[in-house]
Amino acid sequence: MKVKDAKEITGSLTRTSKMPGLSYSLPAWECKTGSKLRKVPGSVCASCYALKGNYTRYKAIKAAQYVRLKSLQDARWIEAMTAQVKRSEYFRWHDAGDVQDLNHLNKIYEVCRQTPDTKHWMPTREAWIKDHLDSKPDNLVIRFSPPMIGQENTTWPNSSMVVTEGASCPAPSQGGKCGDCRQCWDPAVKVVSYGKH
Repeated sequence: MKVKDAKEITGSLTRTSKMPGLSYSLPAWECKTGSKLRKVPGSVCASCYALKGNYTRYKAIKAAQYVRLKSLQDARWIEAMTAQVKRSEYFRWHDAGDVQDLNHLNKIYEVCRQTPDTKHWMPTREAWIKDHLDSKPDNLVIRFSPPMIGQENTTWPNSSMVVTEGASCPAPSQGGKCGDCRQCWDPAVKVVSYGKH
């Protein structure tokens, strides 16, 4: 499948200035767990970065996210996503939004299997995914993100957390960019911490 045709099916991917490659964005308004946590003071989702800034400033961004969400129902989604992702060395799932259900997760797994030369990273707040880690492709790192600021979780093989000081993510001191850091994609790094923003 040609990339041009793939984009007609799934919508285009996102290229954030911070990342070393492409990423995939869904509307944060549709997060299953996140939409509940937004109402909880002190939770990471209460000040969700994907519900402010450029995500809301430009109507086209939100519209594109909803196109991607709707495209999950298309039978050609896996093929179309694979066509767009396969040229990337690094790929991030959900710079906004999260996994919708098990069918969505299985589709992501299949795209990862069909792009073995790509290193995939997916943060999530969907705890039920832990029951499906046995079938996760080796080239995908799933980092569970605990709901509260300062909360750490070490029961998953990989996780992340938001902190108010001492973050391990170097991006803020590197002009907001990953630079040569790839710890989010590295399964040997058990916990990555990000500064609250």
